[in-house]
Amino acid sequence: MGWYSYDEYVPVAKKKEKAAKHIAKLRKKDSNLSPIIIEGRKIATTWWGLAWCNNLKSYADYSNRIGRGSAYVKNGFVLDLKIEKGLVTGKVMGSKIYNVTIKIDTLAEMQKEHIVKAVGRRIDSVSDLVEGKFPKDMGELFLTQKKGLFPSPKEIHLDCSCPDWADMCKHVAAVLYGIGTRLDQDPLLFFKLRGMDMNVFIKASIDEKLNSMMKNAGKSTKRVIENADISEIFGV
Repeated sequence: MGWYSYDEYVPVAKKKEKAAKHIAKLRKKDSNLSPIIIEGRKIATTWWGLAWCNNLKSYADYSNRIGRGSAYVKNGFVLDLKIEKGLVTGKVMGSKIYNVTIKIDTLAEMQKEHIVKAVGRRIDSVSDLVEGKFPKDMGELFLTQKKGLFPSPKEIHLDCSCPDWADMCKHVAAVLYGIGTRLDQDPLLFFKLRGMDMNVFIKASIDEKLNSMMKNAGKSTKRVIENADISEIFGV
């Protein structure tokens, strides 16, 4: 074989079977294991999931390597993915199971205030926000780097236990894409990840509408709707 040797080719079906066995084994140790399961051919289909994945592809810093994670996540190699405030952790099957940690900076208070002010009273309910039912320009606001909800490359800090020297290894790329799938299932996790209470959007919208109504009626109001009230109204 000379100086070089190559890994033996393993069919995708075999790899998927191996991944399923790993998931079953890991579940015995972690009952909260949360693998990424792709139904169909697309990684994401909702506004939030698609926006996340498209945003990743727009990052020039990642353009040469991000695509390598697509096949990994589609084939079920992301065995676990959990999203917390400012943190995503994952387990990805390669030649062995690798641990991925992705830290994402939470939004600064000034950034939050800018977004809430720009959104104004254009969101009527939590369901509209979750389903991506808002004006196109609002979606563009969310996507604007450094000012919007979606993180810029400098706000994303990557780490993987694999021996690949690059920050953007295929295991990290797979977890990044897996976030898009997870946002398809629960878009509210995005607000959790960025450290923003999505109820502030609804509160700001309702307060502005009430103020407008009272102004038109020639009256003033000191009424304030607390987050608890919003949660009760919209069933959050």
